[in-house]
Amino acid sequence: MGKIRECRFENGAGKGASNFDVYGIGQCSLDYVGRVDTYPPADTKCELSEMIIQGGGPVATALVALARWGIACSFAGVVGDDRFGNIIKSSLEDEGIDISGLRVRRGFESQCAFIMAEPGVGRRTIFWRRPTGPALSAEEIDYASIRSARIVHTDGLFIEASLCACREAREAGVLVVVDAGSFREGMVELGRMSDCFLASETFARDFVGEDKPLDACRKLAEICPGTVGVTLGKRGAVVMDKMRIINRPAYSVEAVDTTGCGDVFHGGFIYGLLQDWSLEGCMDFAAWAASMVSMKLGGRTGIPSIAEWQRLATKK
Repeated sequence: MGKIRECRFENGAGKGASNFDVYGIGQCSLDYVGRVDTYPPADTKCELSEMIIQGGGPVATALVALARWGIACSFAGVVGDDRFGNIIKSSLEDEGIDISGLRVRRGFESQCAFIMAEPGVGRRTIFWRRPTGPALSAEEIDYASIRSARIVHTDGLFIEASLCACREAREAGVLVVVDAGSFREGMVELGRMSDCFLASETFARDFVGEDKPLDACRKLAEICPGTVGVTLGKRGAVVMDKMRIINRPAYSVEAVDTTGCGDVFHGGFIYGLLQDWSLEGCMDFAAWAASMVSMKLGGRTGIPSIAEWQRLATKK
């Protein structure tokens, strides 16, 4: 990757600082999620037993969870001026998320995905298309809002904008949380600026060349100054902080659809950070929230309430 130019924009495209707890930069999508008994072979027809259409995307869904839990959020990303884009915008606005940083690319199409969920085995297959318009640029970031936020959350899809935003956050003492879903160009640089770098199984495997999440944590710890971890689906998650290793098993549930579980895990982890919980507390809440999501079709349908968590906590 070429050298990222120095990023110095007073307010970017925004109108000045606003009181947001979390400033998110990344993907927003329209998801079509269908339920099937088993993944079909080629050249066959397969009837869906259930289907849902809703907003998706790693950062966007994490912010939806946070907004439902009472956290003020602002989102920066890209949509087209198509019908999908209008639905994506509404899905975020309806949750009370500020979308002044969501750029509409005229004449282009929005990110979308078709997802087939197999409830019996708790897995899903995703077909997706990234937004066809120009990527979010560094000039379009609201740096004033970043400086006044408590956490910046990104998935690194718009790498130049994400790097500039995270650099600004670090200089302002704002925490940076990275959702490393795919091993993309520039993700290692994001890791160097992060306070919390949580990678997927896929990222970890590509990063170290084999399925050894703890080795991935150790290698990430050489790069990242803060907490590093790997989410492992039904195997739970492992996190390393200053050479302290925490293994968190997943909650045992009957999974219907794992879409959005990782996104809500990140949202749950961020919620814990905002509450000044211990690392163990952050992981416990994140794992529980992700498990609740897996019991419903779609990445946002099953996002639980804080009241549900409080009732569970009183029983422990």
